Amino acid sequence: AQPWNEQNPRPDSHRWLRLAAMHQAVCPPIAFAATRVRVVPARRASVVSRAWRKEHQVRRDGNDVTHVTHDVDETSILPPGTAFAKARRQLAATCVATCVALAVSGVTPPDATAITSNNLLFLEAWRAVDKAYVDKTFNGVSWFKYRETTVKKTSMDSTEETYEAIKVMLAKLDDPFTRFLEPEKYALLSESTMSANITGVGVEMAYSDDGGIVVVAPTPGGPADEAGVKPNDLIVAVDGRTVEGLSLYEVADQLQGPATSKVTISLQRDGNKSELIETSVTRRKYALVPVRSMVCDSDSVTNKKINYIRLTTFNQLSGSKVKEAVRSGAADGANAVVLDLRSNSGGLFPGALDIAKTFMNKGPIVLIADSDGVRDVFEADGTALAPDVPLTVLVDKGTASASEVLAGALRDNKRATILGDTETFGKGLIQTVVPLADGSAVSVTVARYQTPSGADINKVGITPDGKLPTVRTGDGDGETKTLPSEPGAFCAALVQDTTVAGK
Repeated sequence: AQPWNEQNPRPDSHRWLRLAAMHQAVCPPIAFAATRVRVVPARRASVVSRAWRKEHQVRRDGNDVTHVTHDVDETSILPPGTAFAKARRQLAATCVATCVALAVSGVTPPDATAITSNNLLFLEAWRAVDKAYVDKTFNGVSWFKYRETTVKKTSMDSTEETYEAIKVMLAKLDDPFTRFLEPEKYALLSESTMSANITGVGVEMAYSDDGGIVVVAPTPGGPADEAGVKPNDLIVAVDGRTVEGLSLYEVADQLQGPATSKVTISLQRDGNKSELIETSVTRRKYALVPVRSMVCDSDSVTNKKINYIRLTTFNQLSGSKVKEAVRSGAADGANAVVLDLRSNSGGLFPGALDIAKTFMNKGPIVLIADSDGVRDVFEADGTALAPDVPLTVLVDKGTASASEVLAGALRDNKRATILGDTETFGKGLIQTVVPLADGSAVSVTVARYQTPSGADINKVGITPDGKLPTVRTGDGDGETKTLPSEPGAFCAALVQDTTVAGK
């Protein structure tokens, strides 16, 4: 006798399936696993031509199989249909009695196969990673087993518990860019990348010389500007929590929040460490202008008339605004371009492609690779507005993601000189944002990008061709300061130190 299972079903297993269906119809809360449990009656009736027959029943004792013989009295032998009907009636009666007893006692048995809406949300997030994540080893995590274990053993009775379960799951990947976005954060992200109007405090930040977080400039007319935040203010804390050791990404996250909410920013001004300025800012919607530009007057040494273009982020408007600045500069007689990508943490990937095509007529821009190798190559298409104008790109350790795509393309194609004091951030990963059913989302790393030379810059960054020029603040060998990133101040620095333009 062979044990029955899914590959070797018992001959009359369809009877047990029918019994299970009837059972569930009569008493749904009680689970009856018809395909898994073998129910063997002590005496199995069948039509025979003699008063008794032998019935073999398999019993297992360790690895031994014993055949047990029962004597069957002829009076207990019933035709198959009658036996089945009798068993059906007895089983149904038992189920009804059980349901009534439970109802009387006030107990409602749980559905043995119930999947809650919170479970479904977790599974939706799990599936998004399973289908698209770039690392198919999932950082050594058994992804299917993790799903089963979590659904069975992790409480997801509330939305908060479900969100926490998703965050814990994503943390297993050890990828800071594959992350969970609550509904409000997803709404802010969508707003900042797809619209010129975003909700927040309106401040552009960068790394200071000693690694702190400094305000480059508040957005004119934005919440921080109206609250009194000034350029070069050093951010010390947000809502009383120090920002020491945090990245630009993390400080930006702390400053984000819904409209009308308040945030307190602790600032140091003019190098005064003994006195903090506590500034309360009310978040609201404001216009984000990704590009600011100015054509600086010609200097007497090099006769260069520089079109300075400051690009702070990559959104839907970035490409068109850079082209607008290039055309305007050319009309004003600019004969060189400085593209400032310092502290630009990235944004929409297509924006980098669009701007690269503004300065390149031919050549690859970026290679897209996944776990199977290079799968896509994006190239210039011969539509450049300024393919020959001398171009310098400024970077720092806050230059990341789409900014690195652009800088890498211009460097590898020998189209621009890259200047910076350090390597760039080193974010060579591409994410896609997958919306979930309740308005939240997961940002999933789906690919790696490589520069046209095939270099993988993730966690490495782009090495500049030379150092950033500094600006002398006085005559001779006086003190120097970092090259400003606000257009008016940048042009003023060229006037103050005539050697900068040549550098």
